[in-house]
Amino acid sequence: MSTIQDTPSAPAATNLFGAQAANAAKRPADDPQDRFLKLLVTQMKNQDPLNPLDNAQVTSQLAQISTVNGIEKLNATLQTMASSFTAGQTLQATAMIGKDVLVPGSTLQLAGGSGLFGINLAQAADQVKVTISDASGRALQVIDLAAQVAGPLTLAWDGKTSDGTQATDGVYNVSVTALRGDQKVEAQTLASGIVRGVVQGDQGVQLNVDGVGVAGLSDIKQIF
Repeated sequence: MSTIQDTPSAPAATNLFGAQAANAAKRPADDPQDRFLKLLVTQMKNQDPLNPLDNAQVTSQLAQISTVNGIEKLNATLQTMASSFTAGQTLQATAMIGKDVLVPGSTLQLAGGSGLFGINLAQAADQVKVTISDASGRALQVIDLAAQVAGPLTLAWDGKTSDGTQATDGVYNVSVTALRGDQKVEAQTLASGIVRGVVQGDQGVQLNVDGVGVAGLSDIKQIF
């Protein structure tokens, strides 16, 4: 008749876990580590007495929850840093209130016979032409900028049309074409507007630009 001998690792594992479970009682009920320890307690209560958990198994499982707990603390730290960074961005953005900026957009506000706008070239171009049109799409002026280097370029329109007449104050549309040899160059039109306020939402810190709308900090190509 065979006999069953006590396995020395089982009591040791139980004692180790008992200490962890006592600490778990001090934590909130929804703590992930607390939930893990409860599951491990249940596992040990229902273990096979002929094949109990050994110290290595318990230590391995405790190490896993420690890793998860460490990752949660790291995430909490990163969230705190992100919140601080966003708050800092908001504070910096308020300094731009009242300033004129260039952001992506295709409109041009002509006021007092003058209107600022801009273009942004992805690479240098041999030929760059800007077309200014009215609300109906009729071209009023075509500005030949010849060759231009890559990057943003600030421009101004005096309201003069191609036939020499003065356009009335209002909102106009701007388009741009750029070529390098016979290849098209990616070109973007930029609208000018005054920053009226700062918004902090799901998209991060954004600016309310008069006549343009909401623009992100990364959209700003130039500040006047």
